[in-house]
Amino acid sequence: MSDLNTLQATLSALIDPNTGKDFMSTRSVKNLRLENGVASMDVVLGYPAQSQTGVIQQQIETALRNLPGIASTDIRVSWQIVSHSAQRGVALLPGVKNIIAVASGKGGVGKSTTAVNLALALSAEGARVGLLDADIYGPSQPTMMGVADQRPSSPDNKHIEPIISHGVQTMSIGFLIDTEQPMVWRGPMVTQALQQLLNDTLWQDLDYLIIDLPPGTGDIQLTLSQKVPLTGAVIVTTPQDIALLDARKGLKMFEKVGVPILGIVENMSVHICSNCGHAEPIFGEGGGAAMCADYGVDLLGQLPLALSIRQHADAGKPSVVAEPGGQVAQIYQSIARKVAAKVALRAQDFSAKFPKIVIQND
Repeated sequence: MSDLNTLQATLSALIDPNTGKDFMSTRSVKNLRLENGVASMDVVLGYPAQSQTGVIQQQIETALRNLPGIASTDIRVSWQIVSHSAQRGVALLPGVKNIIAVASGKGGVGKSTTAVNLALALSAEGARVGLLDADIYGPSQPTMMGVADQRPSSPDNKHIEPIISHGVQTMSIGFLIDTEQPMVWRGPMVTQALQQLLNDTLWQDLDYLIIDLPPGTGDIQLTLSQKVPLTGAVIVTTPQDIALLDARKGLKMFEKVGVPILGIVENMSVHICSNCGHAEPIFGEGGGAAMCADYGVDLLGQLPLALSIRQHADAGKPSVVAEPGGQVAQIYQSIARKVAAKVALRAQDFSAKFPKIVIQND
C-alpha cells in the first residue's frame, strides 16, 4: 500500500515541463493528503499557467493512479505570482511585481514584435501585464497594440493612466507626441523621459511589466539597466553572425550590472515558403543555440520568418491575439511560460515584509 512518503517520492520524479524541475523541490505541492485511497493536494505554481493546468493535473493523476492503493485523486492546480529580487540597491516599482526587459544589441531583429507578443502571451496565461515602450526615437507599440490614435488621461496632472489594449496596460512616448515629429533629444533627456514614463504611470497591480528597450548598448540602455529594478532580461537575435555579435554585447551589458539573463529568443530562424512549403534558413542557422552554449543560458524559442507576424503587428493585432491557436502564437506562449517559470525560480523579494527602520537623535 502507498503512503505519503510514496506520494512524495513519485512527485519528486515528476518534472514540470515549464520549469524543468520536479514539483517537490520547487515546493509547488501543498496540503498533500492520503485518506481512504484518495490522494489529494494543491499544486501552486509560481507562474501563470492558464493553458497548462489541465496538462499538469493529468500528468500528476496518471502517475499517482499507477500506485497501489490509490483509488482516486483530487488535484487542484493554481498559481501565485510574487515579487522577485532585482539589482542590488534598486527599489521595486510600486504596483509592479516583476520587470522584464526585452533587448537586442541590434535593430531590426524583431525585438518589439517579440516584446508585444510576450506581453500578450503572459496575459493569455492569466497574468496581469503591462508593456512599456522604451524606444523614444522609434516608438512602435501604439501601432502594434492597435491604439495609436489614443491619448492617455491624467487624474491629477502629475500621473498618467496607461492605455489598456487586449487586456494589457500600455505606455509609450508615442501616445504623447505627433507621430511624424522626430525626437531630436540627447541621451540625458531621453533617459529622464523614460524614467518619468516608468515612474509616473499608474500601473495597476501588475504581475509583469515588459519593457521594450531601444536597440544598442549605449548610455540610454546602460542607465536604464542600472536604475530600473529589472527581474531579468530576454535577448532577441537572429541567427545571422552580425546580429549575434551585437546580441552578445547586449548580454554582457546586463551581466555587468547584475541583471540575470532569462534566455535568448532566436527570431527569423527559418523561412517557410507560403507556396511550396520549402524551408530555408535565410539568415543562417544554429547561431542562437551556439550563443546559448557559450554563455550558459537557455534558448527560449525559435520563431520563423513568417509574413503573418508582420501583418498582424501592423494591423494592431499581434499573432497571440490574431491567431491564438496558430503555430506562431503557440511558440510565443511557450516562450512566455518559460520566461515566467524562470522568474518564479529566482529569489523572492521580501523587502515589503520588513518594517522601515528610522534612526532619530533625541
